[in-house]
Amino acid sequence: MIKTLQEKISNTNKFTQAFNSLIGEKIAMDLGTANTLVYTKERGIVIDEPSFVALNAENGNSILAVGQRAKEMFGRTTEKIKTIRPMKDGVIADFDVTKAMIKHFIKSVIPQKKFTKPTIMICVPAGITSVEMKAVIDSAIQCGAGKVHLIEEPMAAAIGSKLPIHDISGSMIIDIGGGTTEVAVITQYSIAYSESLRIAGDTMDECIQKYIRREHGLRIGPFEAEKVKISIGSAVPLAKKLECDVTGIDISTGIPKTVLINDGNIREALSAPLKAIVDSIKKALSKTSPELATDIRRRGVVLAGGGSLLKGLGTRLHQETDLPIYRVKDPLTAVVRGTGYVLDNFKSLNQVCLN
Repeated sequence: MIKTLQEKISNTNKFTQAFNSLIGEKIAMDLGTANTLVYTKERGIVIDEPSFVALNAENGNSILAVGQRAKEMFGRTTEKIKTIRPMKDGVIADFDVTKAMIKHFIKSVIPQKKFTKPTIMICVPAGITSVEMKAVIDSAIQCGAGKVHLIEEPMAAAIGSKLPIHDISGSMIIDIGGGTTEVAVITQYSIAYSESLRIAGDTMDECIQKYIRREHGLRIGPFEAEKVKISIGSAVPLAKKLECDVTGIDISTGIPKTVLINDGNIREALSAPLKAIVDSIKKALSKTSPELATDIRRRGVVLAGGGSLLKGLGTRLHQETDLPIYRVKDPLTAVVRGTGYVLDNFKSLNQVCLN
């Protein structure tokens, strides 16, 4: 009897596996300026790679590497090899290279035995234009997608942060990514107000590069600037002073040089982008109704995205707005987790999608 039951269970599992091989995979994708994350219901987050592509210029721009390997090649190759970030400010800057990148990631996720095309849900900035939307959809379809759904990043971030988007009371989410900062007020499955600010993590890195060049006569790369930001960057004065070495090219001599900088220097460098983020929050509050503003005052503001990891950012925003500030538990994956949740529960949540 036990053996027969076990055989039945085994046969059922085999049938389920065979059936799943015939249906299309469902893929959620956070196609970010800095990183691309891919989620499937069965395996969770299966890809978390930098949005970089390395091309061989001598061979018709054929793909040499995608993701982390391509990022490692940045600035270390000859003119024969081009390393490209095909996403800029959260949208497609280079259609062909983005298409190649998406195709690479899809092939990495979907078994070759699948017979039908996958359904893909991609998150996009709240301020995306119809032309930019079409570029994202066309890119995914040309990569083999059967259906493509789009969801706005702040909505995906709110769902990934487990905010009560269904509630009549308003919630505010701020998603600070690589290319954009998304500020949104959400109520009853819809976005009551949103702004897609083209100032985020990349802008912070650029400000650090400019500061080091201006104050120390040192030319540094974007990855060195990012390392400095993560290591000693902060939005408010810290209890303990932080310092780190920065290595680059001395502008006057052309020779590599190392200088010592501290957290105060980087706060000065980041003053402009931080002010822009604060101003965007104040603008959002001024544009919402008094009732929603009261809800936000009571509930506070939730931070997501890699930029939210900047030391003291929550404290700075609280000082500037007098609002409670909370950071989601895993800010780097909130958007893709929210996108995946909507895809897994599409029948009940399809109203939050753009198409």
